[in-house]
Amino acid sequence: MAEQNRKILFSRERIATEIKRLGQEISQDYGNQEIMLVGVLKGSFLFIADLIREIESPSVIDFVRLASYGSGTQTSGIIEFRKELEMPIRDRHVIVVEDIVDSGYTLECLYNKLLIQEPRSLKICTLIDKRARREVEIEADYIGISMEDGFIIGYGLDHDEKYRNLPDIYLVDES
Repeated sequence: MAEQNRKILFSRERIATEIKRLGQEISQDYGNQEIMLVGVLKGSFLFIADLIREIESPSVIDFVRLASYGSGTQTSGIIEFRKELEMPIRDRHVIVVEDIVDSGYTLECLYNKLLIQEPRSLKICTLIDKRARREVEIEADYIGISMEDGFIIGYGLDHDEKYRNLPDIYLVDES
């Protein structure tokens, strides 16, 4: 993927501003109640690291790892759990932290699996809410940036495991 096939869509400054806002919203909603952030690896690792530093409420972190994308830019629709939670979530306030909600299949699968474990509350926080390819009825409670369509990379978002290190989010020209 050559550099000329991508352009900055969301700058690192815009990303930081949105994460600060999300941290404030979450802190206001939970106050002094402890929350458990569940990061969806690998894409959310930068986002959750920045987000937790903006949250004033007591917080703990755990991670799950799911896979639904192959090397292409379309979802396969098949969700594979590669890493389970290490901490129990029963009776806890849980926020799933996702880098992007696209088709919604991965998030719906994870959400339903977590719901069975009886958390006190279960919410979703996403950095990017991409609406155009949504195929299931699932909505995030905390949304950083909404967009319609397009393949994006950077700030944890990858293409074939590459480009996660880019500090900005880029729109890739797929033509």
